[in-house]
Amino acid sequence: MALTSMKLFFAGKLFQNPLRVFGLSVVGVAIALVIAGALLYLGLAPALAAAISGFVAGVAQPYLFRNLKYR
Repeated sequence: MALTSMKLFFAGKLFQNPLRVFGLSVVGVAIALVIAGALLYLGLAPALAAAISGFVAGVAQPYLFRNLKYR
């Protein structure tokens, strides 16, 4: 099942609207970058800032992708 999903994803046939998936992924990355930048500005260690921003962005993914439609 995972291999089939990977093949469909890379062929661009897994989602009904691949551009929406790309846009939402960009939003998730932007969230992580803003949080990491803010934490670095506040003086946190880079590894800790990366861990926190990655966690927050990961928690946001289900919310961002809640309405995606598959083929």
